[in-house]
Amino acid sequence: MSQKSFKSTPGWLRNYTIIYLVFIYLPVFLLPIFSFNDAIYVAFPMKGFTLKWWAEMIGQTSMLKALWHSFIVAVPVCIISTTLGMLSAKALTSYKLRGAKILSGLFTLPLVIPFMILGIALLIAFNKYGIQLSLFTVAMGHILICVPFSFFVLFSRMENFDHSIEEASRDLGETSWMTFWRVTFPISLPGIAASLLLTFTISFDEFLLAFFLTGNDSTLPIFIWSQLRFPAKLPAVLALGSAILIMTFIIVTVAERLRRQSPASSN
Repeated sequence: MSQKSFKSTPGWLRNYTIIYLVFIYLPVFLLPIFSFNDAIYVAFPMKGFTLKWWAEMIGQTSMLKALWHSFIVAVPVCIISTTLGMLSAKALTSYKLRGAKILSGLFTLPLVIPFMILGIALLIAFNKYGIQLSLFTVAMGHILICVPFSFFVLFSRMENFDHSIEEASRDLGETSWMTFWRVTFPISLPGIAASLLLTFTISFDEFLLAFFLTGNDSTLPIFIWSQLRFPAKLPAVLALGSAILIMTFIIVTVAERLRRQSPASSN
């Protein structure tokens, strides 16, 4: 089905699209603007241009520590989530499993359950089994919500390439394991890279589960939330939020471009 250009769509639909995009993104664009404002209050007119809030942000050791904690959590989360998502997508696209549609639907459950309910449930479970809250418990919660994203990215990737190439490899004497590494993995590599970037971003930015599952070591979103109670620290928080916004935009853009790369182009 051919796609209509934006100009050929009805006028009311174009206006609705513009209003919707402005409503969603205008508050986001105000964040970096006020991070350069020479005042501690977020209000127009702006007092002047300054970089001192960015310098103050970089100089905060507690912020750098929280940033490091977020990296410690996000890196293993993206690797484990992508591995589990890749194995699940491989199983559902290469083998005729009973209840495959039901299994695919089960992968969406962590995304359907409100994160607040999920966080409370995990907190009760960890307390019941004597697992102390730490960055490890935060990572466990993040893996639970990141695996579905990884699965959907890799499922769409593995579903679209020609599986007869794998059959030809096995006919030539390769084992299933070597076929995976020499054929399936290279073809799926753009999707794997997109999954790694996407799940890293989700884990790095996630707040609600981290709020329930963190211990003494807070992640960056928790640190930002704690700073919002002090008006004098708000401008540095805006600078930090702007930096995260820019990084997230770049990572998600790269991940989406990799996801859209056709299987044929990676051969």
